Amino acid sequence: MNAIEIGSKLVALCNAGKSMQAVDDLYSEKIVSIEGQAGEALPQRMEGIAAVRGKSEWWYANNEVHSMRATGPFCGHRDDQFAVQFELDVTPKASGERTRMVEVGLYTVEAGKIVQEEFLFLAG
Repeated sequence: MNAIEIGSKLVALCNAGKSMQAVDDLYSEKIVSIEGQAGEALPQRMEGIAAVRGKSEWWYANNEVHSMRATGPFCGHRDDQFAVQFELDVTPKASGERTRMVEVGLYTVEAGKIVQEEFLFLAG
C-alpha cells in the first residue's frame, strides 16, 4: 500500500472505533511515536510497537472517549507522508472535566507501513 491508501485505511479504522486494529495492521514493528507535549505518565518520544500499543492502552484506560473523528488523509508533495486531523471529545478520568481536543497526526510511511507518527496540537 502507498501512503494515500494507508492514510485512508487509518482514517476509516479510527472512525469505526478500531484504532488498535490500525496499529496492528498499519504500523511497523520499529514505529517511532512523537507527542506534541510530554506528559507525566508518558514520554514525548516512544520507539517500537510494544511502546505504542502501551501508549494507546494507557490512553483508553485513563480517558473516557465520547467521540473521535478522523479527517483525511491530507497529502502533499512527499509520497511517503500524509496527515490526519483528529477531533476528540474526552473526559480525563483524573480530572472529570470534559474537553474537546484537536490535533494533527503527521505520518511517515516506508515499505508499506507507518514508521513514524508525530502529533501536533492546536495552539492558542
